[in-house]
Amino acid sequence: MKVTEKPSSSYSGAMTPASMERKNERVAETKASTDVASSLALSVMAGAFISLGATFMLVVKSDATLGFAATQLLGGFSFTLGLFLILAAGAELFTGNCLMVMGPLAGRFSWGRLLSSWALVLAGNLVGAVLAAALLAAAGVASANGGALGEAAVAVAEGKVALGWGVTFARGVLCNLLVCLAVWIGHAATSVTDKFFSALLPVMAFMACGFEHCVANMFFLPYALMLQALGAPGGVDLAGAASNLSAATLGNLVGGALLVGVSYWFVYGRDRARG
Repeated sequence: MKVTEKPSSSYSGAMTPASMERKNERVAETKASTDVASSLALSVMAGAFISLGATFMLVVKSDATLGFAATQLLGGFSFTLGLFLILAAGAELFTGNCLMVMGPLAGRFSWGRLLSSWALVLAGNLVGAVLAAALLAAAGVASANGGALGEAAVAVAEGKVALGWGVTFARGVLCNLLVCLAVWIGHAATSVTDKFFSALLPVMAFMACGFEHCVANMFFLPYALMLQALGAPGGVDLAGAASNLSAATLGNLVGGALLVGVSYWFVYGRDRARG
């Protein structure tokens, strides 16, 4: 008699949004309780991972034979490397950690702990991105494709500092709406493949649309400044970089914490918090 194997009882399929909200609360609590040294190390790694994804994207941007749509889509696909490494290998990224707002909303830890965690991770991300930029500059990566990669890097940074503060803020909101949705879905992943596909479309979308990610800009802007210091022509300056980073960071905070974190907690978590 032929025996038919039954599906494993441990397989539960996709998580419901309500279950995802509860898991995000638990993840937030774990992140908030991580010791300072570990959080800092993981946040430096995340800044470096995002920088590697950004460099991968610059390879695509350096090819002038590609049309606009192809450049944006392939560049977005390449940039996905950064968030995929964070989701699959483990690291602390400020933009994704905006979802930690669910923790204090649910009463799992204090608002003060949330703010200190955000500040530490943001600082670590900056250190990781700047260190990666310095290493890439020392490695001469800008010389790739006859120097076109370096030209693309400076051009990307120039485009960012040319934006008005309000435009950058709005693009930051839209960016982290997508990034936090990718992280939100990624928390439901049960395999490395799941984590890759949870990151793919949202990250491709925000990069293709030209939205502003503060940690990516912590790489793009210092890298362009370093290349200019080494002799590359360009119009990026410290004042423009600071303006861009302030607007992108605040926009990312609103897009991730308010539009995703608070919204999903309001729908799925507030009744449990009352009880």
